Amino acid sequence: MNARTEPSPAEPPAPARPPLLREFLLVAGLFLVYKFGRQLAVGHTAEAFRDAHRVWDLERAVHLPDETDVQSLLLHGTTPVHLANTYYATVHFPATVAFLVWLYLRRPGHYVWARRVLALVTAAALVLPFTFPLAPPRMVSGTGLLDTARLYGPSVYGPPARDHLSNQFAAMPSLHFGWALMVAVGLIAATRSRWRWLWLLHPLITLVVIVGTANHYWLDSIVATAMLGVALAVVHPPHRAAGRGAGRPLAFGRPARLAPEGSVLMGLAPEKSVLMGATR
Repeated sequence: MNARTEPSPAEPPAPARPPLLREFLLVAGLFLVYKFGRQLAVGHTAEAFRDAHRVWDLERAVHLPDETDVQSLLLHGTTPVHLANTYYATVHFPATVAFLVWLYLRRPGHYVWARRVLALVTAAALVLPFTFPLAPPRMVSGTGLLDTARLYGPSVYGPPARDHLSNQFAAMPSLHFGWALMVAVGLIAATRSRWRWLWLLHPLITLVVIVGTANHYWLDSIVATAMLGVALAVVHPPHRAAGRGAGRPLAFGRPARLAPEGSVLMGLAPEKSVLMGATR
């Protein structure tokens, strides 16, 4: 039996979709850990402001762009700054949930990979508020930055002393940016459209928003990017093949036997190559 007639091994089946109830509980737990886990690191107000001044001075020492330049772009009118505040308040969670739901329904293998990466990044991010509490730049005097959410709305935060739903002194890392970047990376990895690189607009807009609204420093997004890079190096994406059948490894048959010397076409079955050579 030659390479043309020998059957190829069957392609492995697509990854099975995880049980819905289990995944719902896992993802809900992930969001609850993110939302309430940081509250365990409260009570470091003075240290958070000291760290804020250190971060601000470090950014100036290494010549990072000034956050005030980004905010000034949003303050050219009330509409841009209001849109930025709305984006910060409303896009972060829904976009991440929609990303996971779409992967679960359409790319189960990529869904498991993305969920693991997000869980690892979130777990690592919960450690920093204990070791490096950080006040956001909107709270720090001397930066020239305004609290745009308080002045123009909408705002998701109340006064820090009465805010029992979030730890406002856990600015580093920015999971707003880290999750947005993972959404883009995950969609680029799971799709084949030539337009898929436009998903990078989501983390780019998020970066402008979190810096321009004075909710985060540049270093917050840099640390989030580094954490995501480590998570992506640890949790490998599913193997995918180019073109049709993406997400499954290619299946190959055994290579064709070499034709005898002098045959017209190498790689054909010997009996066919001999016949072709005889007709010359």
